[in-house]
Amino acid sequence: MTTDREATFLASLGWSDFFADQLEDADSDLVPRRIAEVHRSRLSVTSVDGIVRLAISHQVNTSDYAVGDWVMVDPDGNQLVRRLERRTLLQRRTEGRQTHQLGAANVDTLLIVTSCNADFNVARLERYMALANQADTQPVIILTKADLAPDAADYEAQAKALQRDLPVIVLNAKSDDAAHALAPWCGFGQTIALIGSSGVGKSTLVNTLAGLSGEGSQETGGIRERDAKGRHTTTARSLHAMSGGGWVIDTPGMRTLQVSDVAEGIETVFSEITELAEHCRFRDCTHDHEPGCAVQAAVKSGTLAPERLARWRVLLDENKKNTPQLTGPKGNKVFQKKR
Repeated sequence: MTTDREATFLASLGWSDFFADQLEDADSDLVPRRIAEVHRSRLSVTSVDGIVRLAISHQVNTSDYAVGDWVMVDPDGNQLVRRLERRTLLQRRTEGRQTHQLGAANVDTLLIVTSCNADFNVARLERYMALANQADTQPVIILTKADLAPDAADYEAQAKALQRDLPVIVLNAKSDDAAHALAPWCGFGQTIALIGSSGVGKSTLVNTLAGLSGEGSQETGGIRERDAKGRHTTTARSLHAMSGGGWVIDTPGMRTLQVSDVAEGIETVFSEITELAEHCRFRDCTHDHEPGCAVQAAVKSGTLAPERLARWRVLLDENKKNTPQLTGPKGNKVFQKKR
């Protein structure tokens, strides 16, 4: 029987009707838990009493689980029984692999962290946003190190232009004001995840949001602040409680992101191009040379930047190339990557 204390804790973790509706009669003796850590040979969950390591069968492949997953557990021995269906899932397909690498599950908001320096790259940010959009997770751009940049306002303007109604927050990752600035996405029952290059202050921001300091802070935070080269100081994903009542998932730094399986996400990022295309004279317009092309007309009038159109083409082509397609006779289809 779930106590009031545990029910409140589960609600703070993001337990909702979406997950409760998946419970079956056979789950009556089980308890819901949320994955806090995923390692090659073990899984850990967070509970009202702290982090608990699960007992798992040798047949369990931990790569099938993501930080943020909800699982049903037998409390006698903390045995993993089954995983519940995910509400959202951040994942990517890495080069040379047909399967996805799982990032984080059941995330409400993806904080895309970059800094006001050479790390700022609009093409990479658009990739991150396509990933977030595809996962039905709200993207928010976080600009750090603005105090070191004389033209921080220019970085902010560039970021806001990357997607319609995109929230962009400029902050100092070390300041307590950071928690206040991000409060709309970090409340009770909310889960955020951080993504971005190494060295932009993600781990520092995690420490600030979780209220950690001194010896209680993440070691990666201290290392990152001294690392001028931006090495990968965070090597694993992990779930942390935030002082505001929500939860934050830190992720390893990424400088490159191959897009695949994100056609709808790209469409959302470049919604102005998608909407213009509906007014082209020809349904199969390539937006290159055809007469009556609304997209090219917008470029010529100056309302659509040609470099924006070029980046859209690059992402569409890369996504098409990297997304496996079903081929073969009906009933015997296999995934085959396009050449």
